[in-house]
Amino acid sequence: MIADGRDSQRIVITGIGLTAPNGNSLSEYRAALLAGQSGVQPYEIRYVGKTLAGICDFDELKYQRKKDLRRGTRAGSIGIYCAREAVADSGLDWDNVDPAQVGIYIGVTEHGNVETENEVYELKGFDYDTKFWSHHHNPRTVANNPAGEISLNLGITGPHYTIGAACAAGNAGLIQGAQMLRLGDCDVALAGGVSESIHTFGIFASFKAQGALAEHDDPARASRPFDEERNGIVVAEGGCIFVLERYADAAARGAKIYGEVYGYAINSDASDFVLPNACRQRECLEIALRRAELNPDQIDIVSTHATGTSSGDIQESEAMRDAFRGSDRTWFNNTKSFIGHAMGAAGALELAGNLLAFEDGVCHATINLEHPDPECELPGLVACEPRERADISYILNNSFGMLGINSAVIIKKA
Repeated sequence: MIADGRDSQRIVITGIGLTAPNGNSLSEYRAALLAGQSGVQPYEIRYVGKTLAGICDFDELKYQRKKDLRRGTRAGSIGIYCAREAVADSGLDWDNVDPAQVGIYIGVTEHGNVETENEVYELKGFDYDTKFWSHHHNPRTVANNPAGEISLNLGITGPHYTIGAACAAGNAGLIQGAQMLRLGDCDVALAGGVSESIHTFGIFASFKAQGALAEHDDPARASRPFDEERNGIVVAEGGCIFVLERYADAAARGAKIYGEVYGYAINSDASDFVLPNACRQRECLEIALRRAELNPDQIDIVSTHATGTSSGDIQESEAMRDAFRGSDRTWFNNTKSFIGHAMGAAGALELAGNLLAFEDGVCHATINLEHPDPECELPGLVACEPRERADISYILNNSFGMLGINSAVIIKKA
């Protein structure tokens, strides 16, 4: 049922399900962030060898059978776990929710590489005889797979698709869900992002070839955005899915509301395949603020995208200094320093990690920031230890990606 007037345009978060390298529920994850607990571990993958990664350890069999795991994908399994946890957290009377009125909108950076690499690797043991190629390969590698696996598992008959938005995909999934609710395309949206990236050697090899794969003797200290000694990305897997509803529907059933989707923007650099553009990033932030009718100094926390690469952190810092010039009360933090870069899930996980600040009044820190890079200077950068504020009302979440896609989402306290 679409509510009348403004309430039909107000979209709220009523459920959160996630798996991260340092937690398999929002409460576990938040506790790890406040305690400074990293989820980065030693990791080894074919051809690349020993490296580091953010690895999840959720219970795959909580919502799936072994048969389902053999047929499906890691991304699909992550998506199913997160979606089921989000639905349970939302308090929806799921048995009485019309499955045709539920939409699934899942952001991904890439999909299918893991399955294709595995099949080619196995096939070489059979002298590349394609009769040994898995008949499950096509449904595993179609772009809509993670959202489709969620649809099959939960019996959802409404629209499902993935949003390919590089490392802005977590934000893009949430934005898409909010837009579809506003258009009346669904009554409940499962929206967010997933990543199985650590299971493809290609992503490690490519970052290593670029000189952008992080190294450190202590895995927990490898991801160090804004630090002078940062040396690249720690690849991570994970997922986070939000239950989104119209405010009137959520209020009518007395739902717990984590926050309201208050503003957002997506734009493009149109300047380079991989190098970020500070000017376009600033414009993205300004568009989101303008749409939300907010001044920069009204934003309490900015969750930064910063990946730990040399140029990326500098460009984002420049964009934020320009967009928030004159604001002396905005805090900036980073979550990749704890879990690495979860690619398609990054934006959703980073937003989720900050949302409980509305309740506890704490901004989690950026860890491993021992020697701040002067070129990444931000007056309100929260480093090493969390900071407290009596009333946190607005959080802005940055997510940027390759091919120059930029995104920003603003969440308002309920």
